[in-house]
Amino acid sequence: MVNTPATPAPADRREKARRTAPAAHVPTLGATNLNPFGDLHAFEHLSTRMARSMRQVFEPLLRRAVRSWAEPVEVDRFAGFCAGRKGQGLTAWVPLALSSGGSPAILVIDGAFLLETLDLFFGGFGDVPNPLPSEFSPAAEAMLRRVARAIAQPLSEAWGPLAGVAFEAGNPEANPAMLAQIDGEDAVVATRFGIAAQDGRPTFIDILYPVAALKPHAPQLTTKVHGKTASPDPRWRSGLTRAVMTVKLPVRSVLAEPVVSLGVLLELKEGDVIPISFGPEVPVWVANRRLGTGTVGTANGQAAIKLISIDPGFEEDFQ
Repeated sequence: MVNTPATPAPADRREKARRTAPAAHVPTLGATNLNPFGDLHAFEHLSTRMARSMRQVFEPLLRRAVRSWAEPVEVDRFAGFCAGRKGQGLTAWVPLALSSGGSPAILVIDGAFLLETLDLFFGGFGDVPNPLPSEFSPAAEAMLRRVARAIAQPLSEAWGPLAGVAFEAGNPEANPAMLAQIDGEDAVVATRFGIAAQDGRPTFIDILYPVAALKPHAPQLTTKVHGKTASPDPRWRSGLTRAVMTVKLPVRSVLAEPVVSLGVLLELKEGDVIPISFGPEVPVWVANRRLGTGTVGTANGQAAIKLISIDPGFEEDFQ
């Protein structure tokens, strides 16, 4: 599986749109306006930035290349969003506390995708129980907390310069009714991110922002986001480019990742042998980004790896 550009193919789009009236940012006479943030350009900009971060979060966990993209931003009541997910089975709901206070943002992850991630992370083939359980196991909950923390970090980095807001993952729930700090009638800004392997069906991750908690930041969120700025000084840009090109990045390859039980691990001693096996191709990573695949051999009397493929999108990650 390889990365592709962030823009998804038409088939990747969700089959059924979330329940939101057309032109939700335009108030209707006699109706309650759920959206005080206008055209939502700031949220679209933040979602585009977060989409790239989603790929960086899940590739190390899934141990494979994925592509990610941002869906259109929508505004709805929390009860309406929950109704749209009715019948989709086990779902993880994780509150993300805002440093500015108020109701938390809500991270929503499909339960089947989380269990697939858990199985792949521990060396499996992505097997998912059928039927899905009614609640998460301790191992699945631990993986859920890890994913939530990993998403909260780039989310804070994206929101920090704009509104000075940071996020912290809280205790996950399998039932949205257990989220005490948000009511069904509360309006939320719903952002959605698609994640998929090249040939796999996409899964969607939602982040819901309570409108009431973000109202203090309305001036920043209603400011127009400009795509272009004044051209920098050419000499400054040239010097910056030369400096960046001297940065050293670690390159590594994982030949094998054997799995042993805790009992075997505790009994290991010097001289014990752990059998490993690997195929003709091994993944090659630069920092925490997947570069591509290669074959193991020798060059000038030293062990080496010959690159046979480079993942599309690798250069995009470093631009």
